Amino acid sequence: MSKKLFSTAALVCCFVICMAAAIADLTGTWKGTTAGPDGQPIDLTYNFKVDGDKLTGTGEANGNTVSLDEGKINGNDITFKVTNSDGVIIPHKGKYYPEGDSISMNLDFNGMAFHLQLKRQK
Repeated sequence: MSKKLFSTAALVCCFVICMAAAIADLTGTWKGTTAGPDGQPIDLTYNFKVDGDKLTGTGEANGNTVSLDEGKINGNDITFKVTNSDGVIIPHKGKYYPEGDSISMNLDFNGMAFHLQLKRQK
C-alpha cells in the first residue's frame, strides 16, 4: 500500500513541477505582427511576468506602452486586457505552445477580431 501511495505522490509532484516550469516559461519578451483595420502591419511587443497563475507586464505598439490588466494563466491558456491611450479596453486571449516557443493570440478591438502569432525574443 505505501509503495503505491508513494509512487502516486511522486507522479503527481512531477506533473505539478512540469506544469509550473511550462507556465514560468512565459516570462520574457514576445513579439508579433497583425494587420490593422486599414490593412497596415502593426508590430506588437509584450513583456510578460509570471507569478503563479497571474500574468503581469506591458504591451507596446506604435511607440505606446500600456500595462497588462487582469492577466491570468490557466494551463497553457492566457488572458489579459490592455487599455490604450484612448481608453479603449482590448481583451486578449491566447494559447501558449511550449514546443514551438510561440503564443497564438486573439484580440478584440472595438468588436473587430485580430489574430497574431507571438514568438519569444532571446
